[in-house]
Amino acid sequence: MSETRVTGADVITAHQDLHSEQGALRGEHPGRSRNPVIKVVDLAWLEFQKPDLDRAEVFARDFGFGITARTERELWLRGTFAGSPCMVIRKGRTSRFIGPAFRAAERADLDRLARATGTAVRESDVPGGGKVVDLLDPSGFPVQVVHCGEQLPALPEQQPLLLNFGTNHRRTNAAQRPPREPSRIQRLGHVVLETRVFARALDWYLDTLGMIVSDFLFLDGQRDRGPTMAFVRCDLGSVPADHHTLAMHLGPGTGYVHSAYQVTDLDSIAAGGEYLKERGYRRSWGIGRHIQGSQLFDYWRDPDRFMLEHFADGDLFSCDVEPGWAPMSTSGLAQWGPPATRDFLGASPSPQRLRDVIEALRGDNEMDPARLFGLLKAANS
Repeated sequence: MSETRVTGADVITAHQDLHSEQGALRGEHPGRSRNPVIKVVDLAWLEFQKPDLDRAEVFARDFGFGITARTERELWLRGTFAGSPCMVIRKGRTSRFIGPAFRAAERADLDRLARATGTAVRESDVPGGGKVVDLLDPSGFPVQVVHCGEQLPALPEQQPLLLNFGTNHRRTNAAQRPPREPSRIQRLGHVVLETRVFARALDWYLDTLGMIVSDFLFLDGQRDRGPTMAFVRCDLGSVPADHHTLAMHLGPGTGYVHSAYQVTDLDSIAAGGEYLKERGYRRSWGIGRHIQGSQLFDYWRDPDRFMLEHFADGDLFSCDVEPGWAPMSTSGLAQWGPPATRDFLGASPSPQRLRDVIEALRGDNEMDPARLFGLLKAANS
């Protein structure tokens, strides 16, 4: 059930106070599976392919990643938190996103998943070893579910600044001078994907990996057709989890939108952004604070045009918070900050984008003219 707090005569529900103005209507998607195969506990890492690993490593260091392994063919990146690496970049002829890897709670979960999906458990190539099951989601993304062997030890943290608030003076006789240096990545937070088969893909992640929805977004005037975006978290029971580990939205293309990496605080985001700007990298959108998830955010493009986000101070939900429902709009993306850019929205026309639209409208998927016009309207609202 949704959390409820009472303030005076006003009743405040989780949907109003935490993440959305309202919950589901009768008969709408429940946002979770009644009997999932397993319940993953986190996003482990993301896999990319790029032709120039040297250039990728320079950006990785400037963005704030640590390097855990480097060969002629692979680059493994990590954050400061103990655990698994958070990204692997493999050398290839073109730049492309390969897919995500999710972390299983127990080794036995991989056997259960393999039996249910008709796959096999194999050895993982992650530094430190482990086991993995290879799957394919309805959008065509390769998805790994892993149980890692040796865990990476924690690294020194970028300490949060001590702040004065009103009459709460915790810092006296000391100036505040955050260094101009890379934002030190703590961990991988989430990945956002675009898909033409949103409903099928969403149900697959809920039924197969046991994830649950924090928030649904729907197109104006089309709520009766169901949601077109979902922010999905891991179900850790009473233990609070990130508002979203995976987000997906309906669109004419199928692919990676962005990935997000947690840093210490707002000063880490801002100082790290200045560091990136001085080195010629391009900000896509920021700095601001989101509505769904509440994160402080700052988005950047790497040299291969992939979008990556620094974030801090995101929402944490336990399993008893039910999905919120809200209309999809550009103005609904942030509580404060600059207007969302065309680059962030993917609204700049390109030959590839036009091909995606034509192919989507001709194909057997969930895109049709009404959905397309609804998405265009949302992008301009």
